[in-house]
Amino acid sequence: MHLLAQASSWVQPNVDYHALAPEIVLAAGIVVLLLVDLFLDERQKWATSSIAGLGLLAALVPVLTLAVDGTDRSLFGGAYVVDNFALVLKALFLITGYAVVLISTNYVDEGDYYEGEYYTLLLCSILGMLMISSSRDLVSLFVALELLSIPAYMLAAWRKRDVKSNEAGMKYFLLGVFASAVMLYGMSLLYGVTGSTLLSTIGEQLGGSATTKPIGTLAIVFVIVGFAFKVSAVPFHSWAPDTYEGAPTPITAFLSVASKAAGFVALLELVFIGFFGQSNVWAPVFWVLAALSMTVGNLVALRQTNMIRMLAYSSIAQGGFILMPLAVIGDSPDAAKSALTAVVTYLIIYAVMNIGAFAVVIVVARKTRSGEISSFGGLFSYAPGLCVALTFFLFSLAGTPPLAGWVAKFVVFRSLLDAGGGWAVTLAVIGVVNSVIALFYYAAVAKEMWMNPAPDGDVSPIRIPPPLLITVGATAALVLLIGIFPSLVLHFSDLTTLASGS
Repeated sequence: MHLLAQASSWVQPNVDYHALAPEIVLAAGIVVLLLVDLFLDERQKWATSSIAGLGLLAALVPVLTLAVDGTDRSLFGGAYVVDNFALVLKALFLITGYAVVLISTNYVDEGDYYEGEYYTLLLCSILGMLMISSSRDLVSLFVALELLSIPAYMLAAWRKRDVKSNEAGMKYFLLGVFASAVMLYGMSLLYGVTGSTLLSTIGEQLGGSATTKPIGTLAIVFVIVGFAFKVSAVPFHSWAPDTYEGAPTPITAFLSVASKAAGFVALLELVFIGFFGQSNVWAPVFWVLAALSMTVGNLVALRQTNMIRMLAYSSIAQGGFILMPLAVIGDSPDAAKSALTAVVTYLIIYAVMNIGAFAVVIVVARKTRSGEISSFGGLFSYAPGLCVALTFFLFSLAGTPPLAGWVAKFVVFRSLLDAGGGWAVTLAVIGVVNSVIALFYYAAVAKEMWMNPAPDGDVSPIRIPPPLLITVGATAALVLLIGIFPSLVLHFSDLTTLASGS
C-alpha cells in the first residue's frame, strides 16, 4: 500500500490551473458552443455568434486576474510560461477574436455565417494563439501553431460554392503544410544538435559547443523560413493575396491580423530565448526579409485595383516593418529590449488599424457588391462617418500623425537607432522610403472616397448593423486616442519581458 501511495504521488503533476485558466475557459466555451448548436434550429443560429463572443470575453477575465497577480508562472518543466509578454498577447488575441466575431455577425455574403461550425473553428484557432503566447518548447510551439492553422485552412474555404474561396483554401493549405514541414525539419535538426526541445536549453547549447556545428545553422534557417511562410514575408508571400481575396472578408481580417501576429509571437520566442546567441545567423536573414517585404509589398500594392488585394500587399509590407527590429538587435541587451517593445507595440496598433479597415470594407461591400477600389467612389456623399473612419485607418497605416500608426513607426525606427551601426541605418532609410511609397496608394483610396462621384450614382444611405458599427467606432476612436496618447499602448508593451521558464 505504501508503494502504491508513493507511485500515485509521483504521477500526479502539480498543475497551476489559474495559469491555464484562459485556455480552459475558452476550451469550455468551444464545448458549450458545439453542444448548443446541436439543439438550435435554423432560425436560432444567430445565438452561436453571441455564445462565441461571450466565450472570448469570459477567457479575458482570467487574463486580467493573472495580470493583477503579477507573478510569472512556469509549468511543465518550463515548456509553458505565463508572464507579462504572454498575458499582453493573449489579451490582444482575445480582443481581436471578439472583433472578428462582431464583423462576422450579420455578414450576408453567403448567408451561412450563423452556423456554429464557423464560430467553433474560429475559437479553436484563437485557442492555438493563446497557447503560442506561452509556449517555450518546440513541441508545444508546433502543436499550438497547427491548432491555429488547421481551422484557418477550412475558414479560408468557407464559401463552398465560390471558386475563389476554394482556391484560397487550397493554396493556403498546400503552402501552409509545406511551411510546416520545413519548420518541423528544422526543429528536428535543432533537437538532434542540442538534445532538447526546451527553448532555454536550446539557447544554452547554441551559445556553447553547438555553435560550431553547421547543422545548427541550417536548423535555425529552416525554422525561420517556415515561419516566414506563416507571416507572409517576401519571397514566401505568394499564398497571401489570393487567399485574402478569396476568403470571406471577416476571415481575411482574422488572417491578416491575428494569424500574422501569432507567427511573429512565435518568432520572438524563438529568437529571444532559443537563438539569441546566434544573431550572426538569423539577423542577416531578417534584414533581407524585412527589406524585401516592405519594398515588394508596397510596390505591388501601388498597382492594385481591388481593395482586398491592396490590403493584402499592404499587410505584407507592414510585416516587413515588424521584422525590422529583429534584424538589428545583435547581442546588446538594451537593443533587444527596445526591439521587443517595438514589435509588441506595432502588433497591437496594427491589429486596431487593420480590423477597423476591414470592418469598413465589409460595410461598403454590402451596398456596392464589389471589392474594387473604384466602388468606394463618393463614399463621403452617402456615408461620411465611414469615409472619415476609413481615412483614419488608411493614413494610420501610412504612419501619419496624429494617428496611431506614427507611434508604431516611431518605436520601430527608435529600435534601429538604439541598435546603431551601418546596417541598421541602411534598413531605416529603406523603411522611410517605403513609408513614402505606401502613402501614395493609401492616399489614392482616400481621393476616391472624398473627391470622386459614386460609380453607379447610388448615394442612398448605408444601413450599418450594430456589431459592425461598434467595431468601426471603437477602432477609429482607438486609432485617434493612441496617436494622441501613445502611453495607452506603450505602458503595456514596456511591461513585456520574455521569461524562458528555466
